[in-house]
Amino acid sequence: MWSGTPLSARITENILARYAFAVLAVVTALLVCDGLTPFHVDRVHYVILFPAVAFSAWYCGIGPSIVALVVAFAGARYWFTQPIHSFRIPNSADSISALAFLFSCGVVLAMGEVRRRDNEKLRRSQGELEDRVRERTAELGTANQNLRELSARLLQLQDEERRRIARELHDSIGQMLTALTMNLSSVRADIESLAKTATALSDSESLVQEMSTEVRTISYLLHPPLLDEKGLLSAIRWYVDGFIQRSKIKIDLDLPDDFGRLPRELETALFRVVQECLTNVHRHSGSSVAKIRVRHSGGQVLVEVADEGKGIPPEKKYVMASAGTHGVGVRGMRERLRQLGGSLEINSNGAGTVVIARLPVAETGLPEDTSSIQDSSSSAVA
Repeated sequence: MWSGTPLSARITENILARYAFAVLAVVTALLVCDGLTPFHVDRVHYVILFPAVAFSAWYCGIGPSIVALVVAFAGARYWFTQPIHSFRIPNSADSISALAFLFSCGVVLAMGEVRRRDNEKLRRSQGELEDRVRERTAELGTANQNLRELSARLLQLQDEERRRIARELHDSIGQMLTALTMNLSSVRADIESLAKTATALSDSESLVQEMSTEVRTISYLLHPPLLDEKGLLSAIRWYVDGFIQRSKIKIDLDLPDDFGRLPRELETALFRVVQECLTNVHRHSGSSVAKIRVRHSGGQVLVEVADEGKGIPPEKKYVMASAGTHGVGVRGMRERLRQLGGSLEINSNGAGTVVIARLPVAETGLPEDTSSIQDSSSSAVA
């Protein structure tokens, strides 16, 4: 079945084509009528010419359809209406047929013009709507880009502030606590004969030493100096050693020997992922073991953290899969990796959880690891 809009669009590309199609349709109908002349069917030519005029009115416009109607009526009168080859007034039956033909064609012309105008209004409305959609899409894209830039800037400022606070704690408070410890040790030595005073001073000295250790630990946890000095793997080893002592959770480390260095932003992001994952293992999983695996493969750095805990409850998995906003820690990890072109994948089947972080890196001499990271469908430590 013909579709009006596509054909009309093809025919109406230029005015000459519309007139040509209209005249061609009428001439074709006249030739068909001429072929039926030997059968002597009365006034059949009007029936055959009517579809040609209707076609012109429907697809070619008001001007070409009027020309088609004139050509069709003149051709019918001259070739097929008695007396043939003459424009003299015919008998009453032929006159009625001619008037009926003209009336029917007039109605079709009017309907075709109304349809054409409605289609033109519809095309204009559709064009305006498409323009508005493009404008709104462009505005939405700009807003999303601004939001991404703001998120990236906030994360960068957070890392810089952590680095500054860690440096201040280590350089100022740590030095003062060390000096205070020395003074207390000197006082303790001078009044060692006084047992109670010496005991109190010893306790105070121990407390100060514990405070100094705690401040140093907090400073390192905020931003470990090893991350800037030695790189990602050294910082992970140091953090895991302290985490094992604090949590009593056994950690299996699988790190390459010749991993090399990454850009600072990538090392910071991957270290925060490991830090957040181990925190979640300690707080939520109930697992007594965990595994950390780092690989460089196919232009990507992959970090996998797995445990054998109770997994993620179904309702939380649904929230994470549908909205992606469950938990500040998970949201922060996803945002960090997304700003650097990476991704975060979390799998859990009730018998453990596997978190896989992927970040693309430029080929800067890092050795290619032929062993593949654990498949994303796995859900527990091997």
